[in-house]
Amino acid sequence: MRALLLSAGFGSRLQPITNTIPKCLVPIHGVPLLEIWLSRIFNFGVERTVINLHHLAAPVRRFIENCPWRDQIDLFDEPVLLGTGGTLCATRKMLGDGPILVIHSDNLSNIDLKVFCSAHLNRPSRCIMTMALFNTDAPNSCGIVELDAERRVIAMHEKIENPPGKLANAAIYIMEPEVLDFTQKIKTEYIDISTNVIPDLMGRIYSYQINGYHRDIGSPSALEQAHLDITAPQILDFMASNEEGPYGKLSTRW
Repeated sequence: MRALLLSAGFGSRLQPITNTIPKCLVPIHGVPLLEIWLSRIFNFGVERTVINLHHLAAPVRRFIENCPWRDQIDLFDEPVLLGTGGTLCATRKMLGDGPILVIHSDNLSNIDLKVFCSAHLNRPSRCIMTMALFNTDAPNSCGIVELDAERRVIAMHEKIENPPGKLANAAIYIMEPEVLDFTQKIKTEYIDISTNVIPDLMGRIYSYQINGYHRDIGSPSALEQAHLDITAPQILDFMASNEEGPYGKLSTRW
């Protein structure tokens, strides 16, 4: 299994912090978000990951060059931002032919990747993607979903006033190759997963609710709250995954 860690954005909501620090390197108790994710996915058993670069690319590149997983990381430069879906299309050959774990790296999460993958493997037959969900305390700043009896996503309300609930898209996905096939047919220069891909896949997206901590570090107040929610020793727990990876007994499909 390969992964895509989406890391190229400007992090505009996190300004002024992201004027000098790329959003994926914003630290939680001294540990960059990107380091937390790299530790989690490689401890889990992901083979390789792609990281896209744009805003403040040089410090991200230096970080990767000096991290212990550098030989398992492929960097993809975006001179012009392509959107999350555009990055999927542009990096398809780097991502291999199997299911892809797609993560927005500005999230802080202790999602159980083993259970998430198991949910995807046992998804309803028509579903080609599994979306991680969480209960948000700021529903008007998230994509709020509605589910059917089989936990398939049948509606998503992206950052609207008075959304119908608090169950939100966590921006962590497992995608089958059919999702990339569909995305490559979209004829726009900028493709966003949430607004250009997901709305046309209603009923074909399974869901998995995170049973743990998840927060979008998208604003200074969210960053401050994360430091209040999580202690420094707990960050080490976020990184030290004991989950069995996709090359273990979970499944040979990976």
